[in-house]
Amino acid sequence: MLDNISQFETISLQDLEAMEDDERDRLSFGVIGMQADTVADVYNATESQMSGVAPDSVLGVPFFETIGQCMNNFMVAQRFEDERELDDIVPYVLTLRMRPQRVRLRLLASADISRQYILVER
Repeated sequence: MLDNISQFETISLQDLEAMEDDERDRLSFGVIGMQADTVADVYNATESQMSGVAPDSVLGVPFFETIGQCMNNFMVAQRFEDERELDDIVPYVLTLRMRPQRVRLRLLASADISRQYILVER
């Protein structure tokens, strides 16, 4: 499907939507997909392994209220509320349930697609 499926900066929202779960699991970066109500319905194996959080703790729950509380702020969660079209890379420090860890987040949303994504590059 993609020539190089590890392209954190170039993968499109449409590509992520078209992928099967096993394809997302093979990506070299974390993928978290949420509906507009922020309930997570996509969580790839890479993110699970890197974060140490099992999919059954993430899927089906409001992401920013339960798992991604350190992202429930104006830099991440609020952007999904404020911007219908979003494709931005944000340097960030994850802090919840771990030592502070520098990452890059890519925030993806579109008015044409109901699911929004956070990609996590460690």
